[in-house]
Order: sequence, then structure tokens, then C-alpha cells
Amino acid sequence: MSDEKKKLKMVNIDAFDIPDAWYRCILEIFKSGHEYVIDRGSYKGQKRLEFDYVVVHITNPSNRPLIPQIPDGLGVPPPSSMDYVEKYLEKIVTSVKSEGEDYTYGEDLEKQIPKVIDMYRKDGFGTNQAYMCVGNADSILLNDPQCMRGVDTRIRYGKLHFMLYFRSWDLWAGFPSNLAALQLLKEFMAKEIGVEDGEIIAASKGLHIYDYAWELAKKRIGQSK
Repeated sequence: MSDEKKKLKMVNIDAFDIPDAWYRCILEIFKSGHEYVIDRGSYKGQKRLEFDYVVVHITNPSNRPLIPQIPDGLGVPPPSSMDYVEKYLEKIVTSVKSEGEDYTYGEDLEKQIPKVIDMYRKDGFGTNQAYMCVGNADSILLNDPQCMRGVDTRIRYGKLHFMLYFRSWDLWAGFPSNLAALQLLKEFMAKEIGVEDGEIIAASKGLHIYDYAWELAKKRIGQSK
């Protein structure tokens, strides 16, 4: 079939917790992913395997451990660690930026997080305005614009839920690290608001695996080729 006749494929992933979501996404991307050469952006000239569009629904993201555990004997390094996640969380909740960084999510979220907490406390839970945005009109001018562009929130059924959007998202290492750190943030916000912790729904038109990680990913899911 010619490219002109192909349609975008939307993939839905239902998962129990973050490690389960990571594993299921890896399984599916080798079935449904689009392989292409990067023309612009990180790793220009290399290949990516990428979903056209994916929605990942995680019903129990607070389940521990938050990051994937690799079975012994596979020869595959873990994609992240809780030490890294806890340090990365600082980039989400504070505006502190290291040398060479174009941005941190905390530059935008630092002031919005307490505003959302206060909004729910003072005005109640029946609102669609508790949305935290990342980036602005100048983001397009950055060499490497923000990957996550928004954290939407909802309190329903007595729980705080996160709805996330990533314009581009590294599945192998970024996905588990990002979600674990955001889950820690959600747990904090839920406690401050006085509700239970809820679910995560994450969407992206750019969830991908770089070619350097293909072999590792295939080993993890038991594929030799």
C-alpha cells in the first residue's frame, strides 16, 4: 500500500502499573511502530521506531516498584533507577536549571502546582480549569523544545488523576523515569488536596525507541530478531 493511502494508526494501551505500561508499549511498538530516519531534532540521522499516536491508560500507577525491574540473566541494564527519578523530580517541581539545559519542566510547573492545589481546595472539584501547561510561543525556537507539553488534572470518584501529553517521548528510558516522577508529584498533590491518588492517562504522537535501544528492548520482551 502506498504512503498516500495509509492512515494514522491509533494505539490504546491498558496497563496496571508503570512497569506494566512500559513493557506493553515495547511489545506493541515492534508490531505497530513506524520506522523512519530523523530529519531534525535529537539524534538527527539515526532511526526511530515510533507510534503514530498512542494513549496509555494506567489504572494503578502508585503500585511499587515505580520503575521496571529487569529479570536476572537477560543482560539488559535497567532503564532507570529511583535515585535518578528522585533527582529528576527536582526538574519537574523547581525552576533550577543546570548548565547546558534549554529548559526544565519546573520553570513552568513550579508556580502552577500550588495554584492547582489551591484551586481544588477553595473552589471544589467540579472544574476543567486545573490544567498545567509547559512551554510557550518561544518554545519552537529552542534547539530541543519541551517534550511534555501539558499536565491536565481531574478529581473524580474521590481521586486525583493526571492526563499527560508528550509531543516526543523516549520509550526506553524517558517513559519510566518521567511517569515515576510525575506519579510522585501526583501523590504529593493528592495528599495536599485531601483526596486519594488516582490514575494516569498519557498520550503522545511521538512515543519512540531509538535504534541504539532496539536490541535491548527486544531482549527484554524475549524477541531474538
